[in-house]
Amino acid sequence: MSTEPKPTLPASYVVPKVWEPAANLTGMNRPTAGKRSDAELPKGEHPLQLYSLGTPNGVKVTVLLEELGVDYDAWTINIMDLDQFKSGFVDINPNSKIPALLDYSVEGAPQRVFESGSIMFYLAEKYGKFIPKDPRQRTECMNWLFWQMGGAPFMGGGFGHFYKYAPVHIEYAIDRYTMEVKRQLDVLDQHLADKEYLAGEYSIADMATAPWVGCLDQGYNAAEFLQLASYKNVTAWMERVTTRDAYKRGKRVNGFSADAVRERHSINDFK
Repeated sequence: MSTEPKPTLPASYVVPKVWEPAANLTGMNRPTAGKRSDAELPKGEHPLQLYSLGTPNGVKVTVLLEELGVDYDAWTINIMDLDQFKSGFVDINPNSKIPALLDYSVEGAPQRVFESGSIMFYLAEKYGKFIPKDPRQRTECMNWLFWQMGGAPFMGGGFGHFYKYAPVHIEYAIDRYTMEVKRQLDVLDQHLADKEYLAGEYSIADMATAPWVGCLDQGYNAAEFLQLASYKNVTAWMERVTTRDAYKRGKRVNGFSADAVRERHSINDFK
């Protein structure tokens, strides 16, 4: 192993023995948790109260709720306005990430549920839908749900950040995360070669994964860069999943498009 010091970017940067944050941090990212301001969350008339945004992790849950056909209220948490650090939201999710859910249908205090995968599992269990009953298929569904949860940081915080959002393009970082995203796409493509859906039947695993694959194109504009069309089985699976009526509705909830439903309180909000 070479004893020569590694080059740094910028060249003047020296890795300190102990990392310290910059003084007077005012933006979204800080090395501490907890509330930054006080504000109660709104509450609608339905037992399920969702606090979210139309990012891939938010879309997962609204697609499932639309597929279930249950009544719920969906409130927008504007992360650019730092709504996720207000006291009401932090009480539901101490990690200050969307989505978060309150279920008032249970006895006693409402049940809080945070982390998108946990919310999906909770709702699928609660209503007995979109999670297989057969133990083997059920385990396969959970395999792919947790595969997606584990891989999302590479697609979002890794590839998405360095390809689209970082203030400077860094070849090493883009190459590193591009390679991993393409590996994940190949995992999906090979798995779907003889299957219509990830766990055999349509399930929360498909609903969790499709928004992130779609984000590579619609969010990061990287379809050509990643050669997404070359993953034929993934492309066909995405067509099956994203053309479902409930998926289309779920993608609009708390979304960013011209036809977005900023707050969802009734199925009539889509008219």
